[in-house]
Amino acid sequence: MSTVAIVDVYAPSVRLARAFREAGHTVVRVQSTVAVPRVYQPGLDETVMREVFTANIIHRGDRDGTAAELQLYAPHAVIAGGECGVELADELSDTLALPTNGTTHSEARRNKFNQIELLRTAGLRATRQILVQSSEHVHAWHNALGGSVVIKPLRSAGNDGVQFCRTPDDSVLAYESIRETENIFSVRNEGVVAQEYLVGTEYVVNTVSCAGLHRVTDMWRYTKISANGVSDRVSAAVSVPADDPRCDALTRYALAVLKCLGINYGPAHLEIIDTASGPCLVEIGARISGADTAYYATLAGGESQIEWTVDAYTDPQRFIARYEAPRAVRNHVAMVFLTSPKAGTLRGYPLVDQVEELESFHNQIQIIKPGQPIPVTISDTTEPMMIGLAHPEQSVLERDLLTVHYLDGHGFYDIDPHAPVTA
Repeated sequence: MSTVAIVDVYAPSVRLARAFREAGHTVVRVQSTVAVPRVYQPGLDETVMREVFTANIIHRGDRDGTAAELQLYAPHAVIAGGECGVELADELSDTLALPTNGTTHSEARRNKFNQIELLRTAGLRATRQILVQSSEHVHAWHNALGGSVVIKPLRSAGNDGVQFCRTPDDSVLAYESIRETENIFSVRNEGVVAQEYLVGTEYVVNTVSCAGLHRVTDMWRYTKISANGVSDRVSAAVSVPADDPRCDALTRYALAVLKCLGINYGPAHLEIIDTASGPCLVEIGARISGADTAYYATLAGGESQIEWTVDAYTDPQRFIARYEAPRAVRNHVAMVFLTSPKAGTLRGYPLVDQVEELESFHNQIQIIKPGQPIPVTISDTTEPMMIGLAHPEQSVLERDLLTVHYLDGHGFYDIDPHAPVTA
């Protein structure tokens, strides 16, 4: 058995740390920042940290010092647990001569502008974009491009700060609201990217790599709505079976992106728009997918990024022996992200019983509970509840998904509108 170091393990990636521990490995937690980013503070459970991790190393800006401290535990691998840990995981794995993606394209794996430009240089389909220099710059570019534009922070995750803009004036307002503000990782935004709005269906392709060999572990299709003044809010992620007609093209493109960005080891989470002219990357994260996707991936197909990542780093021969095996279909699954239309103090969810009676109902996770403040949902960091649906028959799943969307509205929430909201 070996020691594995995971950089920035917080609630979304504790399942990965537990999997290594349950496989008999020692797990060391590395914290890339002295202070815990605010997005992870609500879910921080120090009891879990003590149960799962042998040690916690806090990085204070000295790569060699952190590497020397980590070397005392003789790690077999260093893995990114979350988005903000990607670059430090690359640096430490490279410094300690462990299986690594290296540092050549490490910055591009986090920088949303540079990763797209790297694809363009490699001849892959890539969206038109600019790194915004000023309000005048983005106004002129949007005016010349026409149509809609997406404005987003240069770095961050979880749809943080992403805005869909129909007019050049909208783009200016979005740019002004993002630049120099603090993102969900408690870091001031370093810049703003403007990209063309890609028309098509958005998919998620989750992968795990080992020595340059890649496994697509699960694939999802987003459904989207426009609500609360927000365009293209993701309302659900629906599992995509391996025999779906779009799988082959999406897989080929995804693997080409991995190669271009130098991802040879570990998990990756790719968001891709299937446009009329072919798949086109929205962005990529060199880490496991969030929202506990691994649990629902296992429900759908019996596998997830979790166990494949454990094999990639601790049993590469097992990974190589089975990475080309066909993906199975056990259930058709949907993760439904509800959208509160109003704010106040939540008294309850009066229609949740109707959801629980659906044939494909699997579980519900109340992110905001009765008695707590509830904001108007404008991003995936403010959604009040997640509903899990699963059924062997795709038609049943699709019917129930539409039913949940029908129920999710003003009548789904009992809210005291006069109570103060701070969220």
